[in-house]
Amino acid sequence: MSVESLTQAQAKMKINMLSMEIRALDELYYKDDAPKVSDAEYDALRQRLIALETAFPKLIAKNSPTQKVGAKPSGKFGKITHSVPMLSLDNAFNGEDVRDFVGRVRKFLNIDPNKSVDFTAEPKIDGLSASIRYENGKLIHAATRGDGRIGEDITANIRTLNNVPHVLTGTGWPDILEVRGEVYISHADFEAMNKQVEAEGKDAYKNPRNAAAGSLRQIDPSITAKRPLKFYAYAWGEVSAPLADTQYEAVQNLGAWGFSVNSLTKICKSSGELISHYEGIDTARSELGYDIDGVVYKVNDLALQERLGFVSRAPRWAIAHKFAAEKASTTIEDIDIQVGRTGALTPVARLAPVTVGGVVVSNATLHNEDEIRRKDIRIGDRVEIQRAGDVIPQVLRVLDADREGRSAPFILPKKCPVCHADAVRGMDEKGKEDVIRRCTNGIACPAQAIESLKHFVSRRAYDIDGMGVKQIEGFYERELVREPADIFTLEARNDEIQLEKWEGWGALSATNLFAAITERREISFQRFLYALGIRHVGHGNANLLAKHYLSFDKFIRAIKGAAPKIGEDWFELLSIDGMGEAATGSLVDFLNMPQNVKIVRNLLEHVTVIDAEAPSADSVVAGKTVVFTGKLELFSRDEAKAKAQSLGAKVSGSVSKNTDYLVAGPGAGSKLKKAEGLGVKVVTEAEWLALIG
Repeated sequence: MSVESLTQAQAKMKINMLSMEIRALDELYYKDDAPKVSDAEYDALRQRLIALETAFPKLIAKNSPTQKVGAKPSGKFGKITHSVPMLSLDNAFNGEDVRDFVGRVRKFLNIDPNKSVDFTAEPKIDGLSASIRYENGKLIHAATRGDGRIGEDITANIRTLNNVPHVLTGTGWPDILEVRGEVYISHADFEAMNKQVEAEGKDAYKNPRNAAAGSLRQIDPSITAKRPLKFYAYAWGEVSAPLADTQYEAVQNLGAWGFSVNSLTKICKSSGELISHYEGIDTARSELGYDIDGVVYKVNDLALQERLGFVSRAPRWAIAHKFAAEKASTTIEDIDIQVGRTGALTPVARLAPVTVGGVVVSNATLHNEDEIRRKDIRIGDRVEIQRAGDVIPQVLRVLDADREGRSAPFILPKKCPVCHADAVRGMDEKGKEDVIRRCTNGIACPAQAIESLKHFVSRRAYDIDGMGVKQIEGFYERELVREPADIFTLEARNDEIQLEKWEGWGALSATNLFAAITERREISFQRFLYALGIRHVGHGNANLLAKHYLSFDKFIRAIKGAAPKIGEDWFELLSIDGMGEAATGSLVDFLNMPQNVKIVRNLLEHVTVIDAEAPSADSVVAGKTVVFTGKLELFSRDEAKAKAQSLGAKVSGSVSKNTDYLVAGPGAGSKLKKAEGLGVKVVTEAEWLALIG
């Protein structure tokens, strides 16, 4: 289905499924150095998710893979907190995407059509990202990307790389300099390395990227020293002084200070020049001597980069133009039904195992019954699949629909396969029939209850070490954990439970689990709310709500006040920039349902919710509520909102008595009149710029 044809409910379902698949792949790639799919296939998956989130921005959750980078450190090394987050890049997959990127940059900056914008274009090395910190010219420490905020300490290992200077050369470098780049292995070195490994009777590495990652993350630096690792510098984190006025000059300076930089980096003045350089690099790819997976484009002017800023996981001023994915054909041996946390019945194709891009594929999510009907997918069909796109993997089409003896069309059951309650297609938020069939039994359905508990202890929620999928399933089957509060009473019940005597457990593992649970008896407002698993309230919306209300008690009072879906509390919720009516309605309904009120009340007997921190008072608009209206001329609306939020202001879509500033451009209408009637301070664009400095 095209993005444009989806209802919000359909999009939500697709976004959820895509997000789960990508998070699992991120863990394998960033944490275990064991990618399950090719980069091109992974990128196509992300492309579909980004398309959905672009069309349905109110469905973007803070825990969406598009809003974060990588995975938490593995625990094998010490941890280093990046002074400047180490973000990833958004992706482009064709010329249209590149032109859209250039257009977005120009629109955000409100640049005159006759004025050009320079970009740099450079090969995207396929290796392992690293950040190396220098103070007074000396190497202090180095870290992997990790989750973008905290990485693993690989200082000893990075010192073994021949082309990483221990002391900077040349002159003009700042006292503090964090150099960022990619650790990789060349094709020639990889071939020689694998010959040596095979001569020793060991398994050869699958590809240079895996070899580089495994080599860099050796506990023993002497092993790393024997590996032919190299480092290309292309960016920086914290610096005590500007490196240059442009991206290109800054990278050239890194080269002068002792780092290897890519000679194929070029300045381009249009999307056409960017695409041309991409095509040239793609043509010469096999001759480069190292793996690349695309070309990175960056706005060249560093002052413009600063204005453009960042979204949660990526800069607005850069994008990676990636290479394309592979396809394969196989047979659908069966179709199973999985029941999710919200009761959604999801059909899953069980495939005859097939290798796609070096990865064995054995199943694929089929989305819903409408998708099966549209593609006419049946058991026994030979299908074309792609480990990218809508899901990983995705069934693209049936290849033998005209064969004799084809099985009957697949019909999704009208009963939940787990609890046998009715499974119905209700109405979505637009009043149309929901594309998803859902079990009507709520948390009385064991599948929904278990999935809700799994979500509660997941990494982005409570993140309880030792309490994973298998543990939740085991505790649920033994009727020891049926709701979140039960987790926090396990230790008190252990005289009866005797967890340490269970198969697969011991005294130490039981003690560690209880200690991990105790550590989570205090939790942040946003994590607590996200952990409840409310439909349409992902990590992003939970964070918005925490920032808006700050006090958890104030939030709960507002939710109770909003129960009738009318009045001041309801409209205040709706006014929060980024919170749509679907999310607001779902939130209010969930937290006012008696059974959920009881679950939350029971949980609060065992945990303390930490209120969100008030914005820094460094800015005069920190904590203030701002509304933008009219046609803004001095800056784009996107830039205005982004800047206000970066200064700690709350951006609202409607005017109320709680509004502190209305920034009015030409053509301001009803919002201006309402602000004047309420006595809200009205400022022009120029006055707003003067206010925020």
